[in-house]
Formats: sequence, C-alpha cells, structure tokens
Amino acid sequence: MMEPNVTIPERPPSLLRMLDSALQIGLVALLIFACSRIILPFTGILLWSVILAVMLYPLHQRLVGRVGNRWSATLIGLVSVALMLVPLVMVVTSLGSSILEFVSGLQDSSLTVPPPPAWLADLPLVGKKLTETWGLVETNMPAALAKYGKVLGGVASSLASFAGGLAAGQLSFVLSFAVAAVLMAYGEGATEFASRLLERITGSKAQGPRLVAMTAATIRGVAVGVVGVAVIQSLLIGIGFFAIGLSSAGVLTLAVLLFAIVQVPALLITLPVIAYVLATEATTPAIIFSIWTVIAGLSDNLLKPLMLGRGLEVPMPIILMGVIGGMIADGLLGLFVGPVLLAVGYVLLMEWLRYDPIGSRPRTEDPPT
Repeated sequence: MMEPNVTIPERPPSLLRMLDSALQIGLVALLIFACSRIILPFTGILLWSVILAVMLYPLHQRLVGRVGNRWSATLIGLVSVALMLVPLVMVVTSLGSSILEFVSGLQDSSLTVPPPPAWLADLPLVGKKLTETWGLVETNMPAALAKYGKVLGGVASSLASFAGGLAAGQLSFVLSFAVAAVLMAYGEGATEFASRLLERITGSKAQGPRLVAMTAATIRGVAVGVVGVAVIQSLLIGIGFFAIGLSSAGVLTLAVLLFAIVQVPALLITLPVIAYVLATEATTPAIIFSIWTVIAGLSDNLLKPLMLGRGLEVPMPIILMGVIGGMIADGLLGLFVGPVLLAVGYVLLMEWLRYDPIGSRPRTEDPPT
C-alpha cells in the first residue's frame, strides 16, 4: 500500500524577501561598522584633507596642463607644507609654552597678575564680584587657590590637555596637506564617485552633480573667503607680535585668528597691544610695530572682496558654532574643519528643505497660503 504524498508547506515569498532584506541590511551594517572603526581615528585629518583638496583643486587644474597631474599635486602639496610649517611651529610652540607657564604658575602659586582695571567694577551685576576675585588672585594667590582651587584646577587641567594636544594637532594639520595632494591627483574619480553617491541617495540623476557643485562652492567660499582670510590676517599680525618680542605672541595670534574667523574686528585685540608696546618699547620699533599692526588689522577689507565666494549665504552663528565646537571637539584641526563642515551641512539642509520631490526641482518660492 502506497503512502500518500505529503506536501511540505512552503514559506510565503514575502517572508523570504523579508529574511533576505534583513540579512543584506545586517551584512551592510556590519561592514559599515567594521570600516568605521578603522577610519574613525583619521576622520579629522580626512575631513580637512578633503576641504583642502576642494579648495586647491582649481589651482591644480591650471597646473595640470603645464607639469602634469602627479607633478602638479606634488608641487602644491610641498609648497603648502613649506608655507604653513614654519609659522605653525612658531605659533604652536609659543602658545604651548604660554599655557604650560600659566599652569605651572597656578600649581606652585608663583603666578602674578596685574591689578584689575578700574572699569571692571562698574560692570552691572558681576563687576563687584569679579573685582574682588581678581584682587584676591593678585594679592594672595595661596588664598585664592584655597578658595577657588576646584575651579582653577579644572581650568588648569583643561589647558594642560589642550597644550598637550597642540603637537598632535600640528602634525595632523601638516599631514592633511600631503593627503590633500593625493586626493587632488584623483580629483576626477573622486568627483564622479561623489556624484554617483548623491544620485543614489537622492534618487535623481540631476541632483547628484548639482549637489556636488554646490558643496564644492560652499567649501571654497568658507575655506577661502572666511578661514583663508582669517589665517592670512592672523599671520600678518602675528609677524608683528613675534618681531617685537611679545611673550604671549602665540596666544594673541590664536585670539586674532578666532576673532577673524567669526568676523569680529581684530583691532579689538591689536589696539590694546599697540598701547602696551608704545608704553614699554623704544619709540622707533614701537611706531613701526603700530603701523604694521594697524595695516595688517585692516587687511581683511582688501582680502574679503578678492577671496570671498559670491552668493555664499551662511549665517554667522553657524560659523561661530563651527569654530567653537570644532576647537572643543578636535583642537587645532577642528578650528578649521568645524566652520566649513557646519556651513556645508547648513547649505545642504536648506537645499533639501527647498526641494520639491513632486516636481523634481528646487522650489524657488513657498506655495501660497
């Protein structure tokens, strides 16, 4: 007697597709996680290298026809490292020594501060308290440390950590130019890859190249027109600080750089320094320093029209948050990467909000209410 055929129920096709999709998503997530663990330590260097490569790529294209692709990238990388290495070493060394001197002065109670200015007591709400605290630090450092030891200790440890990271930041900054030179040599392939990636993300072939061009324009606008102008202006002013022999030249140069990036006039820093130099130095060097510093402080009025990208509409609070957040997160390198990265994110977010998925085109105006 033959046994009846037993049919095994098959799984529904939809369940099989769900299992396949879950397996594919899991494998992709695992691959992304494994790759991110390897790339994460180099994220800051890679971001700044990409910014530098995009910023210098037009110059690379001009030189390609004369010296070739690889020689052009190599030449730009070597010249960039040579131009940035000397001033960067001077500023970082001076800044680090000033911070370490301040921290050691706090630890052994040998730090001396000038008396508080007269106008400080006239500030509303906090003027009286700040004057009393400043006066205590000036006259009795051990008592000030006993009273504010926890606060000052936290500040000292943060400054010491920042000073320790300056050397690594300096090396990363220089190394980024070398990586940028390699990226410029493969610029066409990188542009095609970015376009195809954005096409896949947006689902539109027209959006990919347009977003790549918009991102590149934003990077050049902020990196050249904001950060670049600030770097040139701070280096010009810093030359005067180091030439006159100021002990805190590195700290003052960094302060000028911060002010310049967030579009605050550098004269707010340079005018008190000029007054100090005129009061303490010989007449002729002090006058030469004053003329140089005033001219360098006003140089952004000439540099901005030449270097600032037209049509760049990034609010200044975005730049300010990028500067502060980048410096807190990544130190010296984040000071330059932060504003550029936030500016690109802001521009792409605004573009996404203006995009009309139905018409597959950017909305030029809001619909009537």
